[in-house]
Amino acid sequence: MRRLIFPILLGLAGCGVLISLGMWQVQRLDWKRDILDRIEERISAAPVELPDAPTEEDFEYRTVWVTGQLDGPELHVLVSGTAAGTGYRVIRAFVTEDGRRIMIDEGLLPLESKDQPAPDASAPIEIVGHMLWPDDASESSPAPDLGRNIWFARDLPAMAAALSTEPVLIVLAEVSQADPRLTPLPVDTSGIKNDHREYAITWFGLAIVWAAMSLYLIFRTIRRED
Repeated sequence: MRRLIFPILLGLAGCGVLISLGMWQVQRLDWKRDILDRIEERISAAPVELPDAPTEEDFEYRTVWVTGQLDGPELHVLVSGTAAGTGYRVIRAFVTEDGRRIMIDEGLLPLESKDQPAPDASAPIEIVGHMLWPDDASESSPAPDLGRNIWFARDLPAMAAALSTEPVLIVLAEVSQADPRLTPLPVDTSGIKNDHREYAITWFGLAIVWAAMSLYLIFRTIRRED
């Protein structure tokens, strides 16, 4: 009988750990769903006027509208895997009616259109979009190739310095006068991963396998004793 103590304890401990990890992932799944629901609520809300001093905590994903003019050169951010394919996100300064300079993510420019000049932007336009503080940039992100105007991440402070704007970005969803070169890439939750269901299933599956192996070990131990 003493020989059974070890396999029983091993089985119980292993199953306990694996089941607890599965339950933790279930809790994370609910947590992530709540975050996604709140993001969807902000995205789908009626547009509000651009706030004076927006913060990431209070205004990320908020739908806003702004009227003014595009100004100055474009910054091209190389991206792939978007709904419109591979190309360059076009980031440009935007001067609001009250004189603020912010940044607009206008959408995707195809690779083959990189050298195509932008259309005249002297007329005022109205933009509806979503405020975003992208997390593209990291310590491993390559430095921008300024000579070819290719950026590899939406680094707000660096782009704001390059365009002489506030570090405020609106991702365009609708515009009164569209740039025919570009495909808008409005903000949505499709790119936010929520793999916690799969992780939970994996841990619970491993718990079942562990239990089956433990029962087999106990059965073999009993047979040897017999």
